[in-house]
Order: sequence, then structure tokens, then C-alpha cells
Amino acid sequence: MDKLQMKTPLVEMDGDEMTRILWQQIKEELLEPYIDLKTEYYDLGLPERERTHDQVTVDAAQANKEYGVAVKCATITPNAQRVEEYKLSQMWKSPNGTIRAILDGTVFRAPIMVKGLNPVVKNWQAPITIARHAFGDVYKAAEFKVPGPGAAWLVFTADDGTETREHIHTFEGPGVLQGQFNLETSIASFARSCFQFALDTRQDLWFSTKDTISKRYDHTFKDIFAELYEAEYKERFEAAGITYFYTLIDDAVARVIRSKGGFIWACKNYDGDVMSDMVSTAFGSLAMMTSVLVSPDGCYEYEAAHGTVTQHYYRHLRGEEVSTNPMATLFAWTGALAKRGELDDLPDLTAFAKKLERAAVSTIESGVMTGDLAGLWEGRPRAKKITGLEFLRAIRKRL
Repeated sequence: MDKLQMKTPLVEMDGDEMTRILWQQIKEELLEPYIDLKTEYYDLGLPERERTHDQVTVDAAQANKEYGVAVKCATITPNAQRVEEYKLSQMWKSPNGTIRAILDGTVFRAPIMVKGLNPVVKNWQAPITIARHAFGDVYKAAEFKVPGPGAAWLVFTADDGTETREHIHTFEGPGVLQGQFNLETSIASFARSCFQFALDTRQDLWFSTKDTISKRYDHTFKDIFAELYEAEYKERFEAAGITYFYTLIDDAVARVIRSKGGFIWACKNYDGDVMSDMVSTAFGSLAMMTSVLVSPDGCYEYEAAHGTVTQHYYRHLRGEEVSTNPMATLFAWTGALAKRGELDDLPDLTAFAKKLERAAVSTIESGVMTGDLAGLWEGRPRAKKITGLEFLRAIRKRL
């Protein structure tokens, strides 16, 4: 048959370990046989980031801004053990953090719901979408170890030379320090993205921070959301029949557990990192979580919300068969292809992406799945556990 054509390339960001292997298998089994796949390729695997001193990550993000739509594989954010394992010259920062900072977007993460895989929280009936701020905070922080006794101050020097000083702590012995920051322009972009996404999907929007403790930092987030809502979005929300409300992060956690789902939960950068894993696991598996970064100027970057599945990779290197779930990585590709088809007026490409998603979901609903899901399966027939590659081939048959 004739392959589906593309007009504009996707920016393809390859990754690390087991997800890198799944990445290639998805292309070979489910994409290249049907699509004349056009991509602008960037290798974000850790060896290439080391070789280029992480310039490849910056180049990939800039390409995303140029072409509009990117698809990204999971990547390693190295710790001390990884520095030794990969012989790195330094502990390179999170590629996701770098890309988010350059695009200044918001990450929206939502679970893939499948009949027969019931949420751990039994009252959840609809997906909970985590909206994660994509700039600053701990991911761009400066930090160092305090060697011994002394006083720590937070100092801001204005362009005119005047200083503002805030005492942090007087150390009596060794400790650690960290300085975080954010920008009001980025917080406003985050807020607008959340409000607009809520209107587009007709879902209620919740926002949470800890402003009772962080009376300036977190309170600034709260104030900007409130001001923009009142000035630009309140009437539109009321007309759409949806609501916006703010609450403390601890109260939000309690409310989320008691809820039925079906809303957007907006979180600061670190909160969203943690809560998206909690939500995805409670819905079934980290490998069943979609993720898209949306920038204020309309760029999209689709990726899996989970990591590189390191333990499976080590087993794979030993020649063992592994049952690694490729769903989130597959949905990164389908999300990017569907958006590329939408932007380029290629309805057949978008339709193919949606059919591929339905084929993947219905394969699981038929009882065929990877090991992480087999233990959670409550449907009929009984679960048949297969490898990740076998699962992709089962999807292809159904497609």
C-alpha cells in the first residue's frame, strides 16, 4: 500500500537504555511500514550529550521551536553513580528541564485508561490531568555544601548597585544551601496555558502551592493565577460551565484522593514531577501516562512520562527477555503525529495516529499485555503476559 505522506518533519529526540530500544522497535513495527516518516533527528542519549557538552539538547529544543512539534524518548538525568558508570565529565542537568526552560511551556500529563485496568483509587472514574509548570525552581537552582560555621544570606543586587539582603540561616556546622528562582512572565505563561487547556477540554482547573509557608515565593504563583483568572478567564469559565479554584498542596492531595477525577490539577515544577507519578501509578502504571509540553507560542513536545527502565535494560544486555510496557512511548509518537497532521492539514495522518492508539488500547482489553499490567488486570479473558516487542507486534496485527 502507499505510505502516508508528511509535509513537515517531526523533531525526533532519541534517548537512553530500554526506552531507546523500544523507540526503534516502535518505528520499525508500527510507523515506518505505514508512514513516509520525516524527522529532524537529535540523539539525546547520555554518550552524545557528553560528547557535545549537552549542546545537542539545546539544539533539539531550538529545532522544536522552529518546526513546532517534537517527540522525545526518555533520557537519563545523571546522578553520581551515572557519572562514574558513563565516565561523564560532569553531572549534566535534566534534558527535560533544559527543553522546558527554552520553550517556557507547561507539561500536561494524563493517564491512558483501559477497561479491565481499574484505578487503585476505586472512586476515580475519569482521567486526572497533571499540569506541571516547566520552568525554574529546583531544576534551575544553585546549590552548594556549607563546610562549617557561618552565616548565609540571600542577596539581590539591582542594576543600580543597591542591595537587598535576607538572612537565611546561621550555621553552627556543615550543611547545605540552595537558591531557587522563577520569573513572573513564566508563571503567567503557565497560568494562561492551564486556563486555556481547561477551556479547550472543558475540565475544571485546580491549582495548589504552599503559600502559607512560602509567603513570597509560592504566594506570587497564587496571586498571578488569581489576577489573570479574574481579568481574563472568569467569564469564559462560567460560560463554559467549568470552575477554577486554589487550595494548599496538602489539601489538594486529600481532595484528589476523594474525587472522581475528570479535572486538571495544576502544580509547580517539583510538585508536578512527583504528583504525576503518583497519579499515573494509581491509575495503573507509569508506562500508561501521556505527556505533552505546550509552549505559549504553540510548540508541542510529546514524551513518555516515565524513565529509561534501567533494570529491564540491564536484563536485556544479559540476553534475558523483558516485558517492558511501550504504551507511553507509543502514545508520544501518536500524539506528535496527530498534532503534525492537524497543523499541516493532513487528516489521514491524524486519523492513523488515533487508530493506532485504539489498536493499542484494544490489544490490552483483549487480555494481551506486558508484565506490569498483567498483575493489575481485572478483566476477561485472563491476562496473557508477553514481551514488549511481542506486544508491539500484537498491536500491529490488530491495526
